[in-house]
Amino acid sequence: MSNKVLVLAETREGSLRNVSFEAIAAGKKIGGEVVSVLIGDGVAGVANELIAYGADRVVTVEHPHLKAYTSDGFSQALMAVVEQEKPEAIVFGHTALGKDLAPKIASKLQSGLISDVTEIEGEGDDVVFIRPIYSGKAFEKVKVKDGVVFATIRPNNIAPLAKDDSRSGDVSAITVDITNLRTIIKEVVRKSTDGVDLSEAKVVVAGGRGVKSEEGFEPLKALANLLGGAVGASRGACDAEYCDYSLQIGQTGKVVTPDLYIAAGISGAIQHLAGMSNSKVIVAINKDPEANIFKVADYGIVGDLFEVIPMLIEEFKALKVNA
Repeated sequence: MSNKVLVLAETREGSLRNVSFEAIAAGKKIGGEVVSVLIGDGVAGVANELIAYGADRVVTVEHPHLKAYTSDGFSQALMAVVEQEKPEAIVFGHTALGKDLAPKIASKLQSGLISDVTEIEGEGDDVVFIRPIYSGKAFEKVKVKDGVVFATIRPNNIAPLAKDDSRSGDVSAITVDITNLRTIIKEVVRKSTDGVDLSEAKVVVAGGRGVKSEEGFEPLKALANLLGGAVGASRGACDAEYCDYSLQIGQTGKVVTPDLYIAAGISGAIQHLAGMSNSKVIVAINKDPEANIFKVADYGIVGDLFEVIPMLIEEFKALKVNA
């Protein structure tokens, strides 16, 4: 289908986000030369890592005003690359940045946008994008007939290509004058926890109202740290001020698709299920055997999370010691 695919790479605190490599894999499926775009300030140092993960070329745009994301700044930078490269397809990650920037770019290009893609079937002219609809209750298949193919991919769904450090490719820079910014970000204060990015975590341990307090999240954090995962929450737990809204999973929060999702004290409201029901393995812990969460769970434990979670921690510690 496409001769050239433009893929937006994302960085966080100087490191590439995993969704950048997944987007390259998606670009390869679409077919053609994959050109990765790095936008920021002092980001050129990670360009070769993109080539190792499958990018054929990397184009960087650096400017002091691009150190922190703003839709005005990044859209000016990306449109300059689009005008230079004239791609037949564009791929972003369906992240906070991608969800904000993609519609703006699609509007400027007067193209369609296939958002939140979870799977790509076929290759070249026969490529078909699969995305969830109706809060994940159904999936639709979308094929682009003409114009620019523009898609955003959900993190943790399309496997990145194997890293090959022997690959080589051209890294070029273009200079863009970033002007007329309505917003200039002076400082970013992070409230979210350190460690694994929730939307890209392979293991998520989430708590609901059943956690009962801010202190109730401590065992969940201990379990998540042990498994190398991230902590999430239902809206009920966030509304009750047990944790920050940055941890919220669901229709009005983050959408996650980890390999393992442990739901502790979560009843399973339909809005929460919309954010996690595509997880590969779901383990539910709840005192109520009739809780809705058990309908989507692969494994269910009827019991008090404050008894079950410590037991799980001990078992996992024992397994790690014996491994």
